[in-house]
Amino acid sequence: MQTSAINTPRATTSSAFSVESRNGRPDFELAAALQKVSPQQQSKAQNTATDFEAMFLNSMFSQMTSGLKGEGPFGDTTGTGVWRSMLTEQYSKNFAKAGGVGVATEVYRTLIMQQAKTLRTA
Repeated sequence: MQTSAINTPRATTSSAFSVESRNGRPDFELAAALQKVSPQQQSKAQNTATDFEAMFLNSMFSQMTSGLKGEGPFGDTTGTGVWRSMLTEQYSKNFAKAGGVGVATEVYRTLIMQQAKTLRTA
């Protein structure tokens, strides 16, 4: 038995930022907004959303590792805190670029919706 896919607008700009679904359903509102916003603005919104998620993850990872003392590969030296902060920063950037935890997609959607609304009223 062959099933056919629902015809949904495919204004997808990147694999991490897809229009295909929101809570398991097609997001027609975002698809319509993407048609109003230029590709340059979409790209800028993607970068902003990814950077925001990286900042959020960095804050979370910093809190996770704040209680670590002495044991393990870092030891308890004066440079441990600096090295650990650089490590958590790189972890957060890599997590965000790999798709993150979902914060960037919602931030991206919000940015695009606001820009489309601004273009409509201008």
